[in-house]
Amino acid sequence: MNAAWRNAHNFSGGPGAMPQVVLDQMAQAMLEVPEVGLSILGISHRSDWFRAVVDEAQQILRALLGAGDDWEVLFLQGGASLQFSMALTNLGCAQNTPVDWVRGGYWSAKAMAEAASVCAPRCVWDGETNGYRELPQWSGLDLRGAGILHYISNETVEGLQFRMAPPCVPARLVVCDMSSDFLSRPVNIESHDVIYAHAQKNIGPAGVTVVLVRKALLDRPPALGLPRLLDWRVHAKAGSIYNTPPVAAIYTMLLVLRWLRDEIGDLERMAHINAAKAAAVYAALDANPDVYAPHAQAAWRSQVNVAFGLADPARGASLRRALTDAGISGLDGHRSLGGFRASLYDAVTLEAAQNLAAVLRDWAQ
Repeated sequence: MNAAWRNAHNFSGGPGAMPQVVLDQMAQAMLEVPEVGLSILGISHRSDWFRAVVDEAQQILRALLGAGDDWEVLFLQGGASLQFSMALTNLGCAQNTPVDWVRGGYWSAKAMAEAASVCAPRCVWDGETNGYRELPQWSGLDLRGAGILHYISNETVEGLQFRMAPPCVPARLVVCDMSSDFLSRPVNIESHDVIYAHAQKNIGPAGVTVVLVRKALLDRPPALGLPRLLDWRVHAKAGSIYNTPPVAAIYTMLLVLRWLRDEIGDLERMAHINAAKAAAVYAALDANPDVYAPHAQAAWRSQVNVAFGLADPARGASLRRALTDAGISGLDGHRSLGGFRASLYDAVTLEAAQNLAAVLRDWAQ
């Protein structure tokens, strides 16, 4: 079984699958970036070439998302986990500043706990009471308690995804962690004020985090005592090269963005492909309700992460053997939930999803 087949059938929750064309380009870049003549691992972050890499990646992101000049695009480090607190301190939050919080799954609960060190999160929805199997309708929430709302668009662990962005309300800022469905579908960017996402799901390897923030918000004074390395304004002024950035990770992200633009076309097309992938896998699960138990309620099923268990958990080892024998990897569920999870990130092909569905059907029968 060749490497291309195995890479295409990687359903890992993250770091996730990469487009084969990008893997081929990075294999070359490890030895020599064609236009530079040096390994990507040894190119200076202060070179004109890398400045152009960052600029092009930012330009493609703007075009894919429809983000105008009123948005700042930053490439930072520390993963999305750092933004749980960094985003709020940059918006001027203090420990007594209320922030409305949607606790829809494992990651939003973890983010809320982290944010409690820099603000006063107010839980307006708590999905823990029903085992994180659904998300709220925006119209049913009391969102008048704070000037900031934080939510996660796709709960990676439980396989839950919001269908729509929250409604725009004057004087309220909306902060969204889009880590696991960023660039998997079109984004209503005007319904948000801050969007952040680490790259290791859809747009590259671990090591770089994308932050989009309205430029007007950079005029707000940050929390007192904010270190310069954690200040969005410092990174914006330096064009995302304030300190030594992850050069190879950002270059890989640029290659993925080029792939999205040149081979997929746009986010509408990407969403169409992703919907077909998810439909194939869910159909295999739903066709065998006595064998498989999807975690999320149907109305909130993620098109990115398909989390499911077995009616008979004792048969888990048998299914894992069948998946391994078929060259399929990365389906173990998150440690907090167990079971299985198929992550259908952008680089996972429709053919791979259909092959997974066929294995699930055959094994069930």
